[in-house]
Amino acid sequence: MSDLKNKVRETGNVLMLDFTKIKKVAKTSRRNVMRVTIQDADTLLVLIEGYINKAAFYASLRDDLATMWSTTRNRLWQKGKTSGDQLELVDVFTNCEQDSLLFMVKPRGGACHVKDDNGNSYLTCYFRRIVAKEDGLGLEKVKEAMQKKV
Repeated sequence: MSDLKNKVRETGNVLMLDFTKIKKVAKTSRRNVMRVTIQDADTLLVLIEGYINKAAFYASLRDDLATMWSTTRNRLWQKGKTSGDQLELVDVFTNCEQDSLLFMVKPRGGACHVKDDNGNSYLTCYFRRIVAKEDGLGLEKVKEAMQKKV
């Protein structure tokens, strides 16, 4: 995907849902992965959905920091290692089929890699709401997802 198209997808108000993501992950990932939902332990706000493999799972438990498997870069990704926006692990759950995880975390900064107009990370990756527009569906930013300065 071109950088411009990726920027429009990540920050714009045009609806560009990627229904092929799981197929791409299955095709390109050389490691076995499962879904992980990351949720704020205090507010219960869903912060991020991602993928995790065994190495990321055990790194998360060892370091008490959310670590995922980057399906784009094919490597471990400890959230906040470069940005400082870490997700401190509070609790870990699995679903009934044990094929996905839920991390309850205490965010130390924003959770999303996308920045707002002031250069701050969004509190959650779910910072846009799908809305009906005259010409179809679109997106609008949700003010509650903006990072508050402490």
